[in-house]
Amino acid sequence: MKTARYLSSTLGLAVAIVAMPAIAQEDPAPIAVDTPARDSHFDGPYVQAFGGLSTRGNDRGDSLRFDTDGDGRYDNTVSTAAGANAFAPGFCNGRALGATPDGGCRSDKDGAEYGVRFGYDKRMGNNFVLGGLIEGVKSDARDATSGFSSTPASYVIQRQMDYGLNARVRAGYTPGGGALFYVTGGGGVAKIDHTFLTTNTANSFAPQRNNRLVWGWQAGGGGEIMVARNVSLGIEYLYNRYNDNKYNVEVGPGTAPATNPFLIDSGSTSIKGSNKDFSYHSLRATVGFQF
Repeated sequence: MKTARYLSSTLGLAVAIVAMPAIAQEDPAPIAVDTPARDSHFDGPYVQAFGGLSTRGNDRGDSLRFDTDGDGRYDNTVSTAAGANAFAPGFCNGRALGATPDGGCRSDKDGAEYGVRFGYDKRMGNNFVLGGLIEGVKSDARDATSGFSSTPASYVIQRQMDYGLNARVRAGYTPGGGALFYVTGGGGVAKIDHTFLTTNTANSFAPQRNNRLVWGWQAGGGGEIMVARNVSLGIEYLYNRYNDNKYNVEVGPGTAPATNPFLIDSGSTSIKGSNKDFSYHSLRATVGFQF
């Protein structure tokens, strides 16, 4: 009798154990999974902030150019009363550190850059992206050119971007969302600030057409990855070039005699840098929000 009850209890327990997984499988608890909507990445408006480094190339061969006869062509040589080249000591790429070449020149300066942009992307099919953007940027990179006269004296024209406003298109590839690899290019304007420095205390110097807006262009590429549903991080390289050919310095008599090299031809001379292009390379990190 005890044996029958024992077998009956054991059989009932075994049936219950076997039945429990089947019962559990009939009504599984739902598990919520937050899956990013990859199909919506890089398809719509966005805003980005960026920061990085502006690097200047070495502008070998830079010099100063002179218009001594007032025809606006900057193709003259500044000569002494004896007919010698007043700038025979030469020129340097950078900022003169003294009145003579022996003092040396400080190289062009790299600097930080930062800004913000607004853009709109459109997914073309599943993997291709085409869009446009506008951005404002500030760069601390500086460019300078110096000349040395036989007086002796030094003359420096230095320039730096105050700000730039640019519009570009970008086209890229995304592997179904999540990341974007792109090329970009476009144009814009920049306000270039100039500074004139000299050790010449005899003549007068009047800067002309400073702080003007000049036209330029950009080209480069980059990549972005989505680190959250609406947040992206990226890197970008751009080459920037602006046509900075407006600024010049008018040299007047001051206290100098009429035999002064700057005055012999027409009573004055205009000076400008030989390199009309203000160019630099941008290396940036970006953070963005997609709406």
